[in-house]
Amino acid sequence: MTELVPPSPDLYDSWLAAEEDFGDEHRDGSGAFGGRESTERSSYDLMVAQRLAEGDPATPMPEDRVHCTYLWMVEDGEFVGYLAIRHSLTPFLLEEGGHIGYSVRPSRRREGHATRALALSLPVAASLGIDRVLVTCDEDNAGSRRTIEKNGGVFEDVRRGKRRYWIAVGSSVG
Repeated sequence: MTELVPPSPDLYDSWLAAEEDFGDEHRDGSGAFGGRESTERSSYDLMVAQRLAEGDPATPMPEDRVHCTYLWMVEDGEFVGYLAIRHSLTPFLLEEGGHIGYSVRPSRRREGHATRALALSLPVAASLGIDRVLVTCDEDNAGSRRTIEKNGGVFEDVRRGKRRYWIAVGSSVG
């Protein structure tokens, strides 16, 4: 069954296989901006440390970024996907990105991982003081739309090609 765990040095081999699986595809929730991560072990360890630090409110953040708790979807020790909980919303996140973003590696899609991970992320968001989360998806992403709706997402509108849903924390049916 899908679990959410903090990024970990122990998941390198499984993460590396997932990165190969994703290829050049964008990875919502990964924290990768502007391209793929380096797959070298030393770069991976640095990336893990950076992702963990971004969740700490004491970590200084660039003006255009917010603190973010990164969690990884894992099943039976295998890296399945990324999930990010942004602690607050910038104007861009309010319009398009939302509080929670996630990606499941292509070979593990349509197995319920995103639905379960989103459900598991809602109590984490509550622990961060977020009363309701904004989750968005592309208009043509029927799978993500179903994932959000299964977790209590209430459709608000479409902005710049993104469907915007609000979920009251604690309303998840997971």
